[in-house]
Formats: sequence, structure tokens, C-alpha cells
Amino acid sequence: MSRILIVEDEERIASFVGKGLRKKGFVTSVVSDGQSALEEVASGVYDLMILDIGLPDVDGFSVLRRLREDGITLPIVVLTARDSVDDRVAGLAGGADDYVVKPFAFDELLARVHLRLRDDRVTDATVLSAGTLSLDLRTRRITDGGRETDLSAREFALAETFFRHPDQVLSREQLLSRIWGIDFDPGSNVVEVYVRYLRRKLGADRIETVRGMGYRFVAR
Repeated sequence: MSRILIVEDEERIASFVGKGLRKKGFVTSVVSDGQSALEEVASGVYDLMILDIGLPDVDGFSVLRRLREDGITLPIVVLTARDSVDDRVAGLAGGADDYVVKPFAFDELLARVHLRLRDDRVTDATVLSAGTLSLDLRTRRITDGGRETDLSAREFALAETFFRHPDQVLSREQLLSRIWGIDFDPGSNVVEVYVRYLRRKLGADRIETVRGMGYRFVAR
């Protein structure tokens, strides 16, 4: 059963789309702003996103750009009132898989959703691997030599970030921005706390502290 994230700040439209998709057997979640959309996608549980462009905080174009820059290949169908050629080009060039203009026929949107869910990319990265470790993006579990360990939502988001950037040094500011949001208190020690949690589950030597720079996930 496919899970779809609806990012739409107009309650009437979000309700209409969600109800229609649920009748067709999909599981849906709704958020009304871009930052919440980024946080939800970090959970790794969704198969497709329906994204409005005119959002109240982080607009849809920025959401697209940040997801694609982070290497997230989740299929994204833009659903927006912006119907100019420039907007369509910007959306598709920014990483959208499809572009539907409001007002729209639900059957057309449904057809686009079915088409994108058949895209081979949906199954490309359901499991990320690093040496003996594997991270299942659907179950939020780490497997090491046959032993499975469950992760909390934040542990999972941090682990996925490390798995997608193996052997790279990531600063605490980068991790704060990607996982806890750009407005999170920069003086917080939440990164250190969750790195410690992950070390307990992955092994202390898997995440190196690079003094004065950040952390490196060792993929061996």
C-alpha cells in the first residue's frame, strides 16, 4: 500500500485530494508548509509527494531544490495554480516529476500518481548499504550481520543523512539544518545527543568526530 504526502496549505483542496486518494487505497498524510514537508520526507516512509508551490514559509520550489540536492529521489507531482510556462519549466527543471495545474480533474491527478509510482526510481533506494550495515528506508531499521535494530524518527533521519554521505565530513550546522530545521537553536547539543544514540546502535567506531569540523560516517 503506497503512502503519499500531500503538501497543501488550502484545507479544502488538501481534504479533497486526500479523500479521493484514500478511496483508491492509498495511505495519505497532509502538511501545510514546506518545513514540515522536509521533516516528513526525512522519515523515509513515503512513496510519492504531491506538492503545492505557494506555501507560507519555505515555498515549493525551495522544497524541491533541497530534496534533490540531498539526493532524495522521491517522486514529486507539483499541484499548483501557477500555470505560466516559466513556472512549469522551473518546476520540472528543479526536480519535479510532473506538473498539474489547478483547477484540475481528480482522475487526471490520479493517473499522474499511478504513472509516477510505476517509475523504477521508487525502488532504487529503499535500502542503503555501508559495509556490513544496511538501512531500510521503509521500516526504519538498521541491519548488521542479520541483527536488526529499530530507530526512532530522529535517529533514522540522522542515520539516513550519514548513509547518503558516506566518508564525508558533515558539520553540526548541516545536520541541524537538514534534520531539525533551519530555525533550530544553533546552541543546542541535540546533534551530539543523537550521534551518541546512533553510536550505541551502529558501533562507536562508525561515526568519527572530526575536531573543529563535524562528524564522518565510516562506510567500510
